[in-house]
Amino acid sequence: MKLTFIGTGYVGLVTGACMAELGHTVTCADIDKKKIAGLKRGVMPIYELGLEELVAKNVEEGRLSFTTAIGKAIRDAEVVFNAVGTPEDKKTGKADLSYVFSVAEEFGKNLNGYKVLVNKSTVPVGTADKCREIILHASKGKCEFDVVSNPEFLREGAAIKDFLNPDRVVVGVASDKAREMMEKIYRPLARSGRPVMLTDVRSAELIKYASNAFLATKITFINEIANFCEKIGANVKEVSKGMGYDSRIGSRFLYAGIGYGGSCFPKDVQALIETGKEYDHAFQIISAANKVNDQQKMRPFQALKKHFKNLKGKTIAVWGLSFKPRTDDVREAPALYVLEALLKAGAKIQAFDPVAMESFQRAFSDKRVKYMGNAYDAVEGADALLVMTEWDEFRTTEYPELAKRMKQHVIVDGRNIFERSEAEAEGFKYYGIGV
Repeated sequence: MKLTFIGTGYVGLVTGACMAELGHTVTCADIDKKKIAGLKRGVMPIYELGLEELVAKNVEEGRLSFTTAIGKAIRDAEVVFNAVGTPEDKKTGKADLSYVFSVAEEFGKNLNGYKVLVNKSTVPVGTADKCREIILHASKGKCEFDVVSNPEFLREGAAIKDFLNPDRVVVGVASDKAREMMEKIYRPLARSGRPVMLTDVRSAELIKYASNAFLATKITFINEIANFCEKIGANVKEVSKGMGYDSRIGSRFLYAGIGYGGSCFPKDVQALIETGKEYDHAFQIISAANKVNDQQKMRPFQALKKHFKNLKGKTIAVWGLSFKPRTDDVREAPALYVLEALLKAGAKIQAFDPVAMESFQRAFSDKRVKYMGNAYDAVEGADALLVMTEWDEFRTTEYPELAKRMKQHVIVDGRNIFERSEAEAEGFKYYGIGV
């Protein structure tokens, strides 16, 4: 089928490339001329494992192309995927839907026959209805169309794998015609045994928010247990293992740390809370999880402050800047908040991340942060090592090498990647999360 993706951010680019891999003819369109020019040269605007190779392959085989001519891309397509950003409105906490509605208007203006607009972006309940109204007005009712909700469930760092081997594909439709179109698009995945769930539009819109809010709450729950473990002398690693063996609970997302970040959980949780208010409904559990997560981000700073009393002039080595490993995404990363607090307290920072230093510098412009070439360079002369992201390469750290390079032997492990007993046996003062 002929598909157009509007928006070449994380969702649009990854999903568009994967749809081309399934055999569809895909055009990825964006108003950002620089980004499109880069994509035509094979330059990826994001870091995602395997994406560069997948894009190159499908461009070469003629199934994937890039353009800034959005109107033409809409007119040439059978199905248009709306994959623009829905950032949090910092004033209201609601999802900013201005980009989504702009695409809907452009879709209506260029409607030249029956087409389907698919909201791939994460949008609140009722967005499809608003898009329908916008399209009707812009198109003056000259052609039939449908608006579909098809939320994405891609994990950064494993997005291509998640698309090609999904737990489920959720599609919210309001007509048989739209149902047939969407079934045709996802037929290659359905044939391989992957569940394609067809439901009503509003349920599909809510499934994404409910899923992310549940996972965010699960993370926050184990973090609260971890904080209690520190007070009673228990080990949260053992507690979470014991809980995870229960099939009703499961082990995933039961790893204690310094809270969730990224482009999805923080804004989606907040957006669901704000949507609830519009319908006079208070999400009490989700609101509590949101509040606790904000507090959890600052645990590493509190541990350092408690240990040193005065952080002025102390050199802190920071390992990891992205919100999680295998991505360069630093949106709502705990490192943003902790580094700001450290600098305010007068500390010096030597930071390293395998892939996210460039994106972190764009988001955190303070020139006092010194970015280092590798992990061991970052700890040279440091008073403490602060682990903020659980990159695999950090797990194989040699303690003697750390001890030789560091001024003081203090580790604050925000992701519990080290073992307390091993660190202490090597003469380090170790602070973990609930261990």
